[in-house]
Amino acid sequence: MTSVKPPRTAVLLPGTGSDEHFVRSVFSRPLAAVGVTVTAPPPPPGEDVVEGSLALLDRLADDADAPLLVGGISLGAHLATTWALANTHRCAGVLAALPAWNGPADAAPAALAARASADLIDRHGVDAALDLATRGVAPWLAAELDRAWRRHGAGLAASLRAAAAHRAPALDELRTLDVPVGIAACRDDPVHPIAVARSWAAALPRTALVGTTLDALGADRESLGRAATLAWLHARLA
Repeated sequence: MTSVKPPRTAVLLPGTGSDEHFVRSVFSRPLAAVGVTVTAPPPPPGEDVVEGSLALLDRLADDADAPLLVGGISLGAHLATTWALANTHRCAGVLAALPAWNGPADAAPAALAARASADLIDRHGVDAALDLATRGVAPWLAAELDRAWRRHGAGLAASLRAAAAHRAPALDELRTLDVPVGIAACRDDPVHPIAVARSWAAALPRTALVGTTLDALGADRESLGRAATLAWLHARLA
């Protein structure tokens, strides 16, 4: 069970190919409004993005004097939930924004996109891959990808492949997670289908799901953070 006292710190992890700047822009102010300070570490480089992120949560929890609120976006949400399943005694809850699949990735749209992007980078380099990957996407998303991908440096393709290969929590595992989980999903997001978020919400024993849209996210990054924070607050009271 979670601590009765509200957590003071949240550790938030970025999505595949994203970075800590985007996570911070999404969550910092919504969580500050409920008295929670955000820690958003840079993603571990290259193929270490999965295991390195879990080890990072362990280290931060070891140094904390109270259970941590953990979470993230897409891959970050998966990893935070995986960590929470193994550390319920050290976890005050989870903020799961845009979960992309459960169990093995298989043909999940987000995993297919990550593999395709890694192939483009290996074949054509980052500049050409960005040009191809951002055609037809919203300008705000193109700008986010341009900044984040370049910051990953030479390890970007390996990081994308590691993210696409990782196993998210299965639904039967989610049924055992006895901490409050706030889920946020965009109703118009084909890469992170809201059906996945609904399946998570149906499995988790203490949860709430708040929906938003990609249009809202493009206009206001904090809209996704507000949705996840509101969902987590509802889950705490359930």
